[in-house]
Amino acid sequence: MPPTLRSAHGGPLHEGLTGPAPLIVTLLLDDEAQGRFDRLRAAHFPARPLPGARREPASGGEEGVFRLQAHVTLFHALPGEHLADVSRELAEVADRAPFDVAVTGVRFLGRGVAIDLDAPELTALRRGLAGAFDPWLTRQDRQWSRPHVTVQNKVSPDVARALFAEMSASFVPETVTARGLGLWDYLGGPWSPAGEFSFR
Repeated sequence: MPPTLRSAHGGPLHEGLTGPAPLIVTLLLDDEAQGRFDRLRAAHFPARPLPGARREPASGGEEGVFRLQAHVTLFHALPGEHLADVSRELAEVADRAPFDVAVTGVRFLGRGVAIDLDAPELTALRRGLAGAFDPWLTRQDRQWSRPHVTVQNKVSPDVARALFAEMSASFVPETVTARGLGLWDYLGGPWSPAGEFSFR
């Protein structure tokens, strides 16, 4: 089924935001790898409160908080008013075969931990998209370097260092498969799917 492309507007998650939501572009991985990275992130990434929501009492569980799935961000903030142009470019780039992505190591982020990835095809794909999106790129997106999956962030350095040591000790290089590109509306915290572009 083709993705439904739309821009998100209004609602409590958009308080303080005007106009279309910024767009995020991610690399989509095979289901097995995605599930494994999701479990790591769920175990180690602190839940964040929903914008404008009050955390429920301890007995209330996780209500009022959200967790993003594990993801490989290619672009952090493209302008939502160019949704049609971004979607068209992603569809063109996705007209290719899936490709292998090497899982190369564990990286210490200071206040978190990430898993590094590497693939010449991904570097070339991202470079081509950056050229197409050049007028819209933020400083953060111009400085993109190594693809990675963040499994922990915004914790104390001691907690991050302990997880880094644990994951490094058990790390085994592997290969996963890139299966497409994801497009998302950024809703001031949570993300909402705006399109999926599968490789052939």
